[in-house]
Amino acid sequence: MGDDSEWMKLPVDQKCEHKLWKARLSGYEEALKIFQKIKDEKSPEWSKFLGLIKKLVTDSNAVVQLKGLEAALVYVENAHVAGKTTGEVVSGVVSKVFNQPKAKAKELGIEICLMYIEIEKGEAVQEELLKGLDNKNPKIVVACIETLRKALSEFGSKIILLKPIIKVLPKLFESREKAVRDEAKLIAVEIYRWIRDALRPPLQNINSVQLKELEEEWVKLPTGAPKPSRFLRSQQELEAKLEQQQSAGGDAEGGGDDGDEVPQIDAYELLEAVEILSKLPKDFYDKIEAKKWQERKEALEAVEVLVKNPKLEAGDYADLVKALKKVVGKDTNVMLVALAAKCLTGLAVGLRKKFGQYAGHVVPTILEKFKEKKPQVVQALQEAIDAIFLTTTLQNISEDVLAVMDNKNPTIKQQTSLFIARSFRHCTASTLPKSLLKPFCAALLKHINDSAPEVRDAAFEALGTALKVVGEKAVNPFLADVDKLKLDKIKECSEKVELVHGKKAGLAADKKESKPVPGRTATSGAAGDKDTKDISAPKPGPLKKAPTTKAGGPPKKGKPAAPGGTGSTGTKNKKGPETKEIVEPELSIEVCEEKASAVLPATCIQLLDSSNWKERLACMEEFQKAVELMDRTEMPCQALVRMLAKKPGWKETNFQVMQMKLHIVALIAQKGNFSKTSAQIVLDGLVDKIGDVKCGNNAKEAMTAIAEACMLPWTAEQVMSMAFSQKNPKNQSETLNWLSNAIKEFGFSGLNVKAFISNVKTALAATNPAVRTSAITLLGVMYLYVGPSLRMFFEDEKPALLSQIDAEFEKMQGQSPPAPTRGISKHSISGTDEGEDGDEPDEVGTDVVDLLPRTEISDKITSELVSKISDKNWKIRKEGLDEVAGIINEAKFIQPNIGELPTALKGRLNDSNKILVQQTLNILQQLAVAMGPNIKQHVKNLGIPIITVLGDSKNNVRAAALATVNAWAEQTGMKEWLEGEDLSEELKKENPFLRQELLGWLAEKLPTLRSTPTDLILCVPHLYSCLEDRNGDVRKKAQDALPFFMMHLGYEKMAKATGKLKPTSKDQVLAMLEKAKANMPAKPAASAKASSKPMGGSAPAKFQPSSAPVEDSVSSTVEPKPDPKKAKALGVSSKAKSAQGKKVPSKTSLKEDEDKSGPIFIVVPNGKEQRMKDEKGLKVLKWNFTTPRDEYIEQLKTQMSSCVAKWLQDEMFHSDFQHHNKALAVMVDHLESEKEGVIGCLDLILKWLTLRFFDTNTSVLMKALEYLKLLFTLLSEEEYHLTENEASSFIPYLILKVGEPKDVIRKDVRAILNRMCLVYPASKMFPFIMEGTKSKNSKQRAECLEELGCLVESYGMNVCQPTPGKALKEIAIHIGDRDNAVRNAALNTIVTVYNVHGDQVFKLIGTLSEKDMSMLEERIKRSAKRPSAAPIKQVEEKPPRTQSINSNANMLRKGPAEDMSSKLNQARSMSGHPEAAQMVRREFQLDLDEIENDNGTVRCEMPELVQHKLDDIFEPVLIPEPKIRAVSPHFDDMHSNTASTINFIISQVASGDINTSIQALTQIDEVLRQEDKAEAMSGHIDQFLIATFMQLRLIYNTHMADEKLEKDEIIKLYSCIIGNMISLFQIESLAREASTGVLKDLMHGLITLMLDSRIEDLEEGQQVIRSVNLLVVKVLEKSDQTNILSALLVLLQDSLLATASSPKFSELVMKCLWRMVRLLPDTINSINLDRILLDIHIFMKVFPKEKLKQCKSEFPIRTLKTLLHTLCKLKGPKILDHLTMIDNKNESELEAHLCRMMKHSMDQTGSKSDKETEKGASRIDEKSSKAKVNDFLAEIFKKIGSKENTKEGLAELYEYKKKYSDADIEPFLKNSSQFFQSYVERGLRVIEMEREGKGRIPASTGISPQTEVSCMPAPTSTVSSIGNTNGEEVGPSVYLERLKILRQRCGLDNTKDERPPLTSLLSKPAVPPVASSTDMLHSKLSQLRESREQHQHSDLDSNQTHSSGSVTTSSSSTANIDDLKKRLERIKSSRK
Repeated sequence: MGDDSEWMKLPVDQKCEHKLWKARLSGYEEALKIFQKIKDEKSPEWSKFLGLIKKLVTDSNAVVQLKGLEAALVYVENAHVAGKTTGEVVSGVVSKVFNQPKAKAKELGIEICLMYIEIEKGEAVQEELLKGLDNKNPKIVVACIETLRKALSEFGSKIILLKPIIKVLPKLFESREKAVRDEAKLIAVEIYRWIRDALRPPLQNINSVQLKELEEEWVKLPTGAPKPSRFLRSQQELEAKLEQQQSAGGDAEGGGDDGDEVPQIDAYELLEAVEILSKLPKDFYDKIEAKKWQERKEALEAVEVLVKNPKLEAGDYADLVKALKKVVGKDTNVMLVALAAKCLTGLAVGLRKKFGQYAGHVVPTILEKFKEKKPQVVQALQEAIDAIFLTTTLQNISEDVLAVMDNKNPTIKQQTSLFIARSFRHCTASTLPKSLLKPFCAALLKHINDSAPEVRDAAFEALGTALKVVGEKAVNPFLADVDKLKLDKIKECSEKVELVHGKKAGLAADKKESKPVPGRTATSGAAGDKDTKDISAPKPGPLKKAPTTKAGGPPKKGKPAAPGGTGSTGTKNKKGPETKEIVEPELSIEVCEEKASAVLPATCIQLLDSSNWKERLACMEEFQKAVELMDRTEMPCQALVRMLAKKPGWKETNFQVMQMKLHIVALIAQKGNFSKTSAQIVLDGLVDKIGDVKCGNNAKEAMTAIAEACMLPWTAEQVMSMAFSQKNPKNQSETLNWLSNAIKEFGFSGLNVKAFISNVKTALAATNPAVRTSAITLLGVMYLYVGPSLRMFFEDEKPALLSQIDAEFEKMQGQSPPAPTRGISKHSISGTDEGEDGDEPDEVGTDVVDLLPRTEISDKITSELVSKISDKNWKIRKEGLDEVAGIINEAKFIQPNIGELPTALKGRLNDSNKILVQQTLNILQQLAVAMGPNIKQHVKNLGIPIITVLGDSKNNVRAAALATVNAWAEQTGMKEWLEGEDLSEELKKENPFLRQELLGWLAEKLPTLRSTPTDLILCVPHLYSCLEDRNGDVRKKAQDALPFFMMHLGYEKMAKATGKLKPTSKDQVLAMLEKAKANMPAKPAASAKASSKPMGGSAPAKFQPSSAPVEDSVSSTVEPKPDPKKAKALGVSSKAKSAQGKKVPSKTSLKEDEDKSGPIFIVVPNGKEQRMKDEKGLKVLKWNFTTPRDEYIEQLKTQMSSCVAKWLQDEMFHSDFQHHNKALAVMVDHLESEKEGVIGCLDLILKWLTLRFFDTNTSVLMKALEYLKLLFTLLSEEEYHLTENEASSFIPYLILKVGEPKDVIRKDVRAILNRMCLVYPASKMFPFIMEGTKSKNSKQRAECLEELGCLVESYGMNVCQPTPGKALKEIAIHIGDRDNAVRNAALNTIVTVYNVHGDQVFKLIGTLSEKDMSMLEERIKRSAKRPSAAPIKQVEEKPPRTQSINSNANMLRKGPAEDMSSKLNQARSMSGHPEAAQMVRREFQLDLDEIENDNGTVRCEMPELVQHKLDDIFEPVLIPEPKIRAVSPHFDDMHSNTASTINFIISQVASGDINTSIQALTQIDEVLRQEDKAEAMSGHIDQFLIATFMQLRLIYNTHMADEKLEKDEIIKLYSCIIGNMISLFQIESLAREASTGVLKDLMHGLITLMLDSRIEDLEEGQQVIRSVNLLVVKVLEKSDQTNILSALLVLLQDSLLATASSPKFSELVMKCLWRMVRLLPDTINSINLDRILLDIHIFMKVFPKEKLKQCKSEFPIRTLKTLLHTLCKLKGPKILDHLTMIDNKNESELEAHLCRMMKHSMDQTGSKSDKETEKGASRIDEKSSKAKVNDFLAEIFKKIGSKENTKEGLAELYEYKKKYSDADIEPFLKNSSQFFQSYVERGLRVIEMEREGKGRIPASTGISPQTEVSCMPAPTSTVSSIGNTNGEEVGPSVYLERLKILRQRCGLDNTKDERPPLTSLLSKPAVPPVASSTDMLHSKLSQLRESREQHQHSDLDSNQTHSSGSVTTSSSSTANIDDLKKRLERIKSSRK
């Protein structure tokens, strides 16, 4: 028992971790007791046990585990910190508890999981349980499903996310384990209980038997909506409330909740979206246009199959929809129309709201197609349009639908009406506002009078449906003129209608009267919610409720005289009776008298026309009394006013009687049911008296009363027309004054401005100033309501008048219109003020805007204009945009139909040219103003792309975009923008500019809205990610916007949305939400205002500029929805909270923002120095550890506190890695802006980063490395040097990471090491890396060794520390390593040293084991021979040493360092990736420098031959290749494509836009490089070449002169052009297609380019010129020889004629001709001699001999002679037969010349044949005359100069020299080029060695001893040809050339160093078949030239003439190779 007592004494936590199970059991029991005792859930005690909980549930002993589970359950239930353990504990439960045999354990496990859900950790639990479903142990799977089922059953589907469960269900049903299948069935039943039929689609593919079983189970379920039985902690208060309510019997709220619950999940949401665009057949767009209908059918069937997927992924379906629309609209085959309609249905159903943007395009087409009679087509079209309707709103398509309503075809009219009826069913009172109902009713009313019965019936049905949806009250005003029969028919239809949304909609509308305002909005709001949810269900069918009976409103109390009128109880409902009185018949005077006598005293009627005014006055008094006492229902208004108008009527002369009369009219109008008929009787008289001084006021009063009775709009119209039809100015001005006043009293609703604007214009033109003044006053009043758009009607008035109008408008500016005081009671019912008039301004808005005469501009938007806007050339695009701006400006106001313009403009919003983007934005702003509110329909396709522009990096572009968005929003209101997912998709993009602008915009707009669409919630997740964005501005804007989001969505919804965030983020966001809650503004009041100010439209004017009448309309249409939510969500609680805590939080939030905006690094003077002193003086710990201990971290924290911002430090030392990521992101952001701070804290930053190297999280590591790369780049730019302290505390830890298993990390570390060499000497880096080779990690050893190799290679041997010997010995140890990679790295490193240092390596290494030594020797040998196919580490890629031996001294100087870095980088990237072999440029020149500086010991022996170095020197030079490799969209299916594609691309080659041109060239290059595709270019060669030289000309004249253009761009373009041409001219068949004229221009372009001095000055210019050289050679060789010869002759002629042409130009042309001459022997048979001779003839005519001789240079004449001479020699006398094309040969100088030549050559050949018989002329008689000798030598030199006989010539020359040792061959060599001389001498020496068998070159040749290392002739191995970049073989000439240059460099020839002019390169012949090899050769020459000190030009002409004949030899034949081989072998053997 001893040990028992031991553990008894231990504390609880130690017991719980004891290895004895008893101890643990005891510990768990104690823990359980402790847990039960702690009462406070926030007690700190809980935190002590955090780490224990997982242990409790995963104990290995079953008994102990049970106790542990109990304890854990108590902990989770009571501890407030328990949530932190969710992930680990639940995963422990899943893996260790659910597999236990004891049922108790499983129960407790499930309980624990459910408890975690209760404490708000549902998502984490669900995630772990879902992972558990993949477990192999079926027990665990079953338990996980059971837990999920219980959780769902208890918490409900709001807490448990069903989508992920449903996703795995089918898999569970397929399980082999019955238990799993059974459990799956149970959970499927449970899910069905919550979401009903939404579960069917996801399970449709499971086994049919299982499905049947499920169906049976589902049927048994109760139909009632399920309720959760258990609540989250946060909901438990709610639960308590619910219980109270239920006990009190008030189930209201519960019921409401349930209503929400059922439609909460929609089957669509549970489905996976399928991407179908990529699956469309490749040839779909071709097939759909095919002539054969079968092919079109195939294409459509393919789409039909794809769109059957119930949910489709969003994408750009524009083209597909366009194609389908075309079929529906244009296809003649009706079967295909039906099929296309089905496809559209599928798309609409699968995409839902995302299809909305295309709806507008398709709807008109489908509606017009209803003319088809075939039932299956009609049905397909109906299905399509119904499906499309559900993706958009009625508002959006109303324009299109109404347009079709006027169609003449009855079937179209019928089907459109039926569609409207079906659409109305989906609407609710709130989604079918008055503004929308009005135009539809007007159109349908026309149809109910149509001649076709089916049209009438359809219209009745539509009107009936509208009646049902919004109720009679809303529809009746529009049905005023409908007779009773038809009205009954409409009502009958209305009763049959079944609404999609059940009764609610109808009731909402009908019960309105009896409810107060919020009640009304509540119902419609709920219906509105429903609406959106149900619309999204794919099949509305099953949702239809039972037919609803008409909701009976209050009992009707209509007058019998008012058929159809429904006056509501106790209110003066004017609308009902007015219905009758509008059509009140005009009664005859007799009837009137009869009616009047019934109500008036008899005397009164008799005295009406008395001649005595007093009697008339008395009569009037009686009349007035009678009227005052009359009852409204009995008052015969028309009869009474007729009586008043009876003679003398309005001509009454006595003013008292007249006043009385007018007063009575007012009384009748106020008291009776006054109709328009009655009004017409009196108005004329009233207008006549309005200007009367005494009676005017009474007349106005009467008019006002009439206006109140008959509505102001009608009255005003009548009055105005009457006033202006008479001449009396007083009447006119008073009428205008009355109207001004009336508008203020009645409000502006319904006024037909248009009708009296013409009258106002008449008034403005009046001569009487009073009339003008009144008119201007009236305009001022109208301005209050209409806004600035009013001015547009008067812009053509005289300036003086216009300035008066403007002054009046200015007075009104900023005032809000007064609330209407009249006209309300008459036409609205108590309690619905807001309802009625809330919609009222809508009419105003639309009316005012409708008044503007709008121009139709769609015909001006032609396809040409559209293609202009999307042209490749920006100038043309700009023209197009200018035209559009012009069209809109001219039209001022336009109709919404603008054709293809939206798509064209959308494309310009992401134009590469920012000026065009801004121009487009300006046009869109114009468009918004011009189109007015109709621009709504373009929000989705044009508005959202404007928002994308807010992400532009340029400030001015963003500002323009914001202005445009605001201009649009002013016209459209915000609803359109916030609907759908578009806005949230924009916010999702991680573009800081876009995010901050968009959030700023929303923060500005949201507070002004009364309500928002529900889709706003979609933005919330992205808003949260913005709150944590790395960019400070984005975070700030997101915080600013937060309260406004909350104002619309409510705190609960926002808090719920945090559920998906990571725990740390969630806590932060919730804290911000709390803060926002306190600052949350109240919504702009709607309901409150409405009750106090009956005119709802005036309310919005408060918070809108008066210039935005349209916004009124929007806010009012949107307004009714979320009011009740506001009441609920914001209610008392939010206000109370804001009252308590408003000020404090706002301050703190401000403060925090300020904190973060400051600098993150504080510069402390001498801080770093002090820290170093402390470390040296051992005051602090030295930064040296194997793993960082806490004291190091604390020390760093303390040191940082003084110089790093507090908030950043918190992030840096946070326990959670995400905060480290955040810190790094901030540091990256501030790197550039705080350079000083960064350098000041560099030691601390590097130390902190070393800590990150010990983190396990890869994302932090990657971020850290990313930061380091940027950091070291910055340091090198700042020319900073790392201190020893910084280096030693950082480099060792960085080197640890070079051994990481992840490739990408290793690569980054190597890149950082490389950059470090710029700020820290390589020689000091070396020991650190050397230390790294001792690591246990083999990857690290290998990488470090490789790094050492790179350092040696780049910086020479003296980086090796402490000494090269020691370092190499250490490296050599690793050759015996057991890891293959390490061995290889060690060998490679030593081989690298060998490359630099030669055989000395073996001495430095010392003794190695035999095995190691043999491996090393083998590797060295291989490295020399290795062909490029093998990994080319040593050969192709290693850059040579770049600096002289003392490079390290220079290391800290900036210049060389940069160079070094790039070299080192190359070495690294290549050694790591041999296949990425990049060519190293300038290598030859650098080697020469090295030779010059390498003052080694003086030895007089042959230089040592190191075998493999040679290839290195001759790295092939890269032909510039097009760097942009765009994948050609056109050429992939080249063959199926027509020539037009190629034409199009070739046309782009000459584009003024560099990028366009490069793209086109790249595409052509791609074709040319693929043999099988190249022939597609055939037939286009001339066209391509023309485009190319046009581009060359453009670059030469324009681009090169353009200061703004990056010269890199130009070089890139040149590279592309040249690369392309080289590819082209390698394909002989294509090259031969080039015609003479084109070749001439091309050669002109190329030669001009070679002579362009501006290019030479550029960095890469030399490379370009070398490539052009090569290209010219190709052109000369591969083109059609006749054409090119001819072209060159013409070019020469032109260049000699042109005075401006430089002599250099002509010279180069002649060189080309010489080149051609040398090719003649091979090509003579393929040349059309006649043509060439004709050209020469013309040339000689233009330049006769005399003229040619006058030329400064004798080249031209020589060239011509050489050409003719060669032709004569090759063709002999036959040449004279080829003069056929010359007209009069006899006069031709040419013929004479040829004849002379023939004669001369006949003599020559004679002598020559003699000589040949004398054995090659080596036995010439000594006494031969000097002339003979000269001839003989000339002959020999000719042989040497010719390609075939060069060897023979040299042999002859050797014999000759041997025989006549004193013979002087100097004169022959003197005129030739440097090369030719050295070549001849070398040749003679070679022969001498061969003949005499000498092994060595005599010492007299003067080898300079210092060239020991680098001057080695090529060893034999090089002859095995190394494949160049294209994988073809390089000819031997290359190597010969290399050798030659080397020898010359080593002084093996004693001639003077002369610089061959650049142009002589052209004449180098014998280009091997591969581009790069020749180029390489040229590069050697040009570099040779660059590296020379003295540049002397020898006499040009001698140089050139000979080069024409002689340099040919550089390509000496393969035979010479054997000599070379032998020589080299001998040299080597002699060394040994």
